[in-house]
Amino acid sequence: MALRLITAGESHGPGLTCIVEGLPAGLRLQPDDLNRDLARRQLGHGRGGRMKIEKDAAFVTAGLRHGQTLGSPVALQVANRDYANWEERMNPWPVEAQIDEVHLPRPGHADLVGTMKYKHSDVRNVLERASARETAARVAGGGLAKAFLRALGVEVRSHVVRIGAVGAPARDDLTLADFEGVDESPVRCLDAETGAAMVEEINRLRKANESLGGIFEVRAFGVVPGLGSHVSWEERLDGRLAQAIVSIHAMKGVSVGPGFEMAARPGSEVHDEIFWNAERGYFRETNRAGGVEGGMTTGEPLVVVAAMKPLPTLTKPLRSVDIATKEPAPALRERTDSTTVPAAGVVGEAMVALVLADAYRRKFGGDHIDDVRAAVEGYKERIDWRR
Repeated sequence: MALRLITAGESHGPGLTCIVEGLPAGLRLQPDDLNRDLARRQLGHGRGGRMKIEKDAAFVTAGLRHGQTLGSPVALQVANRDYANWEERMNPWPVEAQIDEVHLPRPGHADLVGTMKYKHSDVRNVLERASARETAARVAGGGLAKAFLRALGVEVRSHVVRIGAVGAPARDDLTLADFEGVDESPVRCLDAETGAAMVEEINRLRKANESLGGIFEVRAFGVVPGLGSHVSWEERLDGRLAQAIVSIHAMKGVSVGPGFEMAARPGSEVHDEIFWNAERGYFRETNRAGGVEGGMTTGEPLVVVAAMKPLPTLTKPLRSVDIATKEPAPALRERTDSTTVPAAGVVGEAMVALVLADAYRRKFGGDHIDDVRAAVEGYKERIDWRR
């Protein structure tokens, strides 16, 4: 049994569609399980005008009855309110109006290569699907995955550790309780002083017509040991997590734990020593591996770190080429954000939750959520896991 997500939709089209296949029957859900994270995805200092238009909510069209999953695929729709302003330009059917094509690809975006690959003359045929607006559908699907994980005692959280040149102090001791007020920060940073400096950095570079990237961290608490496998490359959980994170728009780097930092340390300062006592069973005093060894979860909190590049749509466009005339021209200037690192952390939560939910489904199976719970509890008893 596997869990699979598929999305469809364009940035300014009628809406986005998400289908999640593989959830067990009997999982209880509330509308807030889906809509809470959709609202959180719209948070963050540095967002643009689009967030003032969209008030995202997921509408369930299949797979749920009276607040419980049926075991069949769950289909969700997220409407694009801005479609009212784009109905002629993005109508699924031919329109009488003359629609001007976009011929100015943006450096750093899918625009140019997409038009070449799919034989489009209009860049909008590429940029609409390549837009990060698509992640609203992922977050909706991630809400289903989170609800499933929550039923098994797993919680997924995120926080921002860097925006531009401003970074927060490293924290190795974070617990689930530490994330209680993270969304109250305008940049979703756990350190208030650093968060204020991040806001200033965004304001400074926005005035200079620049966009900013950054780093966020996703942590999952309560994950059992042994998800994933060492026996084949495609079953290694860290590989699956890396692919899921880098699939998010503008992500350029990922590590499980402090991966890039560990490259500069000797082995004695990298690996997590193993202990055992009658009260705790096997345990570690450190979690430098980020909760994964040999492609499998260790039972320690899972830590995934993602690096996001600055957004490619700039208020002062970079140099480009008109694909119709081949003449030099400034790139397309589309409505944009200064930074979306705080929102990207919420998308990262969704992707980590989807990977973990799939790993639980593959390992424990079960047609009903009670079957899954029983299988998980039986496994914990067999391996004597006492968390």
